[in-house]
Amino acid sequence: MGPLSAERSDRRVRPSLDSDAAVGDAERPMTSPQTLRSDASAELRRRVSRVRVAFAGGGTGGHIAPGRHLLAHVGGEVEHVLWFCTGRAVEERAFAGLQGAQRVALDLEPETGGAPSSARLVLRTLPCVLRARAELANARSQLLLGLGGFTSLPAVLAARSLGIPVALLEINAAAGRATNWLSPFAARTFHAWRSTLPAGQPSERDVWSGPPLPPALATVDRSPEALARARAALGFDPARPLLAVLGGSQGARALNQFVAQHARIWTTHGVTVLHQTGPGRSSEGAAARAGYSCVEFIDDVPAVLRAATAVLCRGGASTLAEVAASRCPAWVVPYPHHADRHQERNARALGAGVVIQDEQRLDEAFARELLQHLSSTASRALAERSQALAAALPLDACERIWRELTSLPRRA
Repeated sequence: MGPLSAERSDRRVRPSLDSDAAVGDAERPMTSPQTLRSDASAELRRRVSRVRVAFAGGGTGGHIAPGRHLLAHVGGEVEHVLWFCTGRAVEERAFAGLQGAQRVALDLEPETGGAPSSARLVLRTLPCVLRARAELANARSQLLLGLGGFTSLPAVLAARSLGIPVALLEINAAAGRATNWLSPFAARTFHAWRSTLPAGQPSERDVWSGPPLPPALATVDRSPEALARARAALGFDPARPLLAVLGGSQGARALNQFVAQHARIWTTHGVTVLHQTGPGRSSEGAAARAGYSCVEFIDDVPAVLRAATAVLCRGGASTLAEVAASRCPAWVVPYPHHADRHQERNARALGAGVVIQDEQRLDEAFARELLQHLSSTASRALAERSQALAAALPLDACERIWRELTSLPRRA
């Protein structure tokens, strides 16, 4: 058995990345890999070279990953990166391996995590604005991109007070409070999903960019041979279907309980299970058994999605963007307690490519339904969902966003 097909493991999954993403035609909603041109990529890098850029986003991996994908796309040729975050422990995993970025924590959130209260925002925003203003001035930042979350609030206000151009990225299919509050201050707002465009239409200020994607998903091959090679590269049996269970950067108790109770149904019928429980939550996984691997965190989710027959996951925007780009059929269990139910909206935006599963229906009947799809090597339903995902989102968001950002007048 390979390194990840052991019965239990607390190691991270660390497959290698593919080459840098190519750049596509920004005028088309979808760009096939065959039309991506290296000369456009070289021109993009020339224009963003020497830019001193600031990001604001943190608290969860979903507010960090898009910025990392943007930096990966331009090959690290930005002169300086200042990143405003929350300082929460969960961010350390999301930032792992990021070299050269100057991180500054803006303390808006209570120590227990979650969204800050209105009273805390009133008390903490002004000191955080002053700190962000000093950091932006010292770093000589020329542009600021808000990636979502409450950290964007003081960073955007500080940037505007210094005359630094501001842009926002709305990564969810339902606009968050930060985007709604701050969009009047932004020269551009980038929308990962059409549903958050004002009146449903793009404009000069509101750009339908799609979600930033990692370079590893620039091209994807879902042929049986490619899936088998990808499974073998991760240390799994290439001949067995693979179910990936992803609870997000912090894990999902409901998914963990479901897998712990029903993993035997899949493994005894020849399905391999890779279960990501979340940091510090490996004890919530299933009992050790052949064909089941339990890990707390996955460093390279795209490599797993390229190998998986199907995925069972939460509905975080970054996760679903990678699901769509990898064309991996998905069952999505949205977190049910968000007031705006944005995870459910994220999943619905992928149309026929995903099945939305209510958290209350994570039972044995559903486990056997999954088995029925996974055990069929020529599942027509899985093939149709994969095809639907292929047309769900633009794949060249990184180039679109950088081109717009670098077209803004920069602070000298």
